[in-house]
Amino acid sequence: MIELMKLPFKESALAPYVSEETVQFHYGKHHKAYVDKVNELISGTEFQDTPLEEIIERTFDKPEYQVLYNNAGQVFNHNVYWNSIGIGEKFDEDMQERIAERFETRDALREKLADEAVKLFGSGWVWLAEGKGGKLDVLTTRNGDTPLVLGFKPILNLDVWEHAYYLDYQNRRKDYVEAFVKNLLKI
Repeated sequence: MIELMKLPFKESALAPYVSEETVQFHYGKHHKAYVDKVNELISGTEFQDTPLEEIIERTFDKPEYQVLYNNAGQVFNHNVYWNSIGIGEKFDEDMQERIAERFETRDALREKLADEAVKLFGSGWVWLAEGKGGKLDVLTTRNGDTPLVLGFKPILNLDVWEHAYYLDYQNRRKDYVEAFVKNLLKI
């Protein structure tokens, strides 16, 4: 069975950029609902004791497992999301150097992430991920898709589903993205 991860910060810690109410709904309702749905779908099946990442890999691109894949992907994506938030926390020196090599500056990476998030049509995710050969890339996925199935190792992400920001920013995705990338991402 899959467990709902514990938040690595207090629900109020993201204010004023993301309100405590938004965190409560996002984590306690949306994220929890994905966990509950995965557990409902895997109960008594071959996936019951399977790690989350393996469920994603084994159900990817299989129409008969589409609902399980989408919900498992959303659990994984949210786990990465909550761990992408670093209130006053930054990556270790090695990752900082890799970011500088690939993007020149942390601000350039922030700009790239924000640009991709604002351009993404509909719901999805923007990722900093490690590809083959250790190259860092910014990529987007739609809906519940995850870079795992594309051969990437996720490092951090930004949730651009409306439930991540609508209570605080309504239809102003750009304002949410800019506030989040500038003030909350662990870069």
